[in-house]
Amino acid sequence: MTALERTPEADRALRPWQDPALPVADRVDALLAELTLEEKIGQLGSRWIGNDMPEPDEPQPGAESLNVAPMQDVFAASGAVPLEEAARHGLGHLTRVYGSAPVTTAEGAAEVVRLQRVVVARSRLGIPAIVHEECLTGFTGYGATVYPAAIAWGATFDPGLVERMAAAIGRDMAALGVHQGLSPVLDVVRDYRWGRVEETMGEDPYLVAMLGTAYVRGLESAGVIATLKHFAGYSASRAARNHGPVPMGRRELMDMILPPFETAIALGGARSVMNSYADVDGVPAGADPWLLTELLRDEWGFTGTVVSDYWAVPFLATMHEVAADTDEAGVQALTAGVDVELPDTLGFGEHLAERVRSGGLPESLIDRAARRLLTQKAELGLLDHDWTPERSVAAAEGVDLDSPGNRALARELAERSVVLLDGGDVLPLLGEGRQGPRSVAVVGPAAHDPRTFMGCYAFPNHVLPRHPGLGLGIEAPTVLDALREELPGAEICHERGCDVRGDDRSGFAAAVAAARGSDLCVAVVGDLAGLFGQGTSGEGCDADDLRLPGVQADLLAELAATGTPVVVVVVSGRPYALGEVHAAAAALVQAFMPGEEGGPAIAGVLSGRIQPGGRLPVQIPRGHGGQPGTYLQPPLGANSKGISNLDPTPLFPFGHGASYTTFEVGDLLISDAEVPTDGEFTVSVNVRNTGGRAGEEVVQLYLHDVVGQVTRPVRQLAGFARVRLEPGESTGVRFHVHADRTAFTGRDLRRIVEPGEVEVLVGTSAADLPCRGSVRLTGPLRYPGPGRRLVTPVDVGPGAGQGGADAGQS
Repeated sequence: MTALERTPEADRALRPWQDPALPVADRVDALLAELTLEEKIGQLGSRWIGNDMPEPDEPQPGAESLNVAPMQDVFAASGAVPLEEAARHGLGHLTRVYGSAPVTTAEGAAEVVRLQRVVVARSRLGIPAIVHEECLTGFTGYGATVYPAAIAWGATFDPGLVERMAAAIGRDMAALGVHQGLSPVLDVVRDYRWGRVEETMGEDPYLVAMLGTAYVRGLESAGVIATLKHFAGYSASRAARNHGPVPMGRRELMDMILPPFETAIALGGARSVMNSYADVDGVPAGADPWLLTELLRDEWGFTGTVVSDYWAVPFLATMHEVAADTDEAGVQALTAGVDVELPDTLGFGEHLAERVRSGGLPESLIDRAARRLLTQKAELGLLDHDWTPERSVAAAEGVDLDSPGNRALARELAERSVVLLDGGDVLPLLGEGRQGPRSVAVVGPAAHDPRTFMGCYAFPNHVLPRHPGLGLGIEAPTVLDALREELPGAEICHERGCDVRGDDRSGFAAAVAAARGSDLCVAVVGDLAGLFGQGTSGEGCDADDLRLPGVQADLLAELAATGTPVVVVVVSGRPYALGEVHAAAAALVQAFMPGEEGGPAIAGVLSGRIQPGGRLPVQIPRGHGGQPGTYLQPPLGANSKGISNLDPTPLFPFGHGASYTTFEVGDLLISDAEVPTDGEFTVSVNVRNTGGRAGEEVVQLYLHDVVGQVTRPVRQLAGFARVRLEPGESTGVRFHVHADRTAFTGRDLRRIVEPGEVEVLVGTSAADLPCRGSVRLTGPLRYPGPGRRLVTPVDVGPGAGQGGADAGQS
């Protein structure tokens, strides 16, 4: 082919960075060599076209009620530039094309094509943008499946199920031309009052690590980049205030906050990390080179991209006041290790080129970030010669975002996440010789409002409040709906009683009368998620204390005073203090925002059709004051009789969950009395279903360093296994515990495995641990480095217990 015969398309195919047969690194090197300084900087920015803040269908009081990101209205009002201008030197990301307004898949796909055409046309070398979206409770798009909130994933103790859910989310996103998902949240709960507890997977770093890594594997299996957030320390803010300062030392950060991130990178293959808004001990995460480069890159070996949380770069100037202005904030963030600024380009603008040319900023920092971003574009196929905007969304036409398969997964997660705290004498309502109640009063603000089942990043709560005429966009049966299906022979009446928030008691009388006139009352109370003060749970919806919101506790007290048995169901994003509630309730159930299938899941647990199998990923406090910490406390963090009059002992402990059958865990066998500090031992138990129904138990392994060079938790989860058994059936569970699993951060802030006695505890919650023993670690103090064992493998089967295949059989 002569030069005169070449078409533009053929010429493009000859460019080395567009040749998928070449190694990715070679393609990126070739492209970087062709880009101008301004073009490399262009790859580090983003544009949020949906952030034009149109008037809502029905105006609501307060501009903050419109926001889906912090200070969104402020930055929108500052006058964002048109896409043609933003992409004049190229663009790194397109922000939330589907997730900013209620668009159909066809409308969203058409918008992706339109925007990508602009980006490609404005880029001298035709480089498209990465499209990213939120996906915390499923794809945050109109009509998409709303899965249970992340705190409910924690209650499943089931990494395999979480991985299947994430893979389904990823497949839907990939079909729509979305390349990156801003999930999972790997923050470890440190204070239950924090509004974003619902977005976490619990208060234990190992549980969060296992479930978060599973989510990453699922999303990445669909070719969608998983983004770990919020890196790091965000969940430990003073007084649980959103964006509040984090008064945490390096040791607590290393031992309690960082392990899930390390595990999701090392074992899950996560390709992106999002920085936290918070400062830790005075250093904002977005300007911390120790966190974003020395630890993340040099020690952990992370090779993906660090993206800023929305407007975290200008926040260095406007909120943290560690930079004089947005330009200086961009320099600090880039230097620390942020690669891409989201959701719009403010700090990573053209001023960076001026800094480079004046000698104030090494161009190598621009190249470093651009290389990482372009590497991902190559891996995603965006640099291939045959990529087109139309082809990227070719599969969108056939996508059902709330398909039967998706709903089945949502149902399985919901059913497995509901926690029976105490069944009392009334649950299950059916079976076991019970005929069921003849009349049921279903009351409470969460009884007939499916929005209470959904987290703040679910589209119906995240975006649709701006468009109230559209409803939910999905089918979501309520508890009332589901109980009418579940109990067809019962006369069921409904009274709301009160709202989730506020002090209006005008509905109390009707609710009390309904309860008094019924055989049974089911009271469904809890949260309604929102954003920035527009809900009782969610981002920016932090709590003063752990009372049930509004006047719900008062409603429950009046219902209990009727003498009618009251089954209390708490549907919430955080644990509330339920000591007084439990004392007056006939039964108590906790459902952590169980998603669109939450109604049938709750009703099924109440009736007994579903065997409850959820376990608490957070404690349930007894009293609402003196905010109890999590279960991960050294001795003086627990009940200290004679030292303090405040008792932080929870009402229900971490890992707790009752059932309609019974289990016994016993026959502990530890393989070795002593192992070296680089060795491994096994811990085996037998578990038996001693009741009359099939069910699942979560066998939990905890470790305790008896004498450490720094204070250590009284107990800490080191392994778990979900085991299903028929009545009378037993099986063995064997944990393979490497000495690395006892590692912690020593006095010199280096991770160590310390010789000495380690207590071994196995049972069914952090407080129910019938199997106890110990092992002694021998040899020298050891410093485990990269490649240390992060997981405790588990075998489940007849041969895994102490006595082999016949152990525990009757």
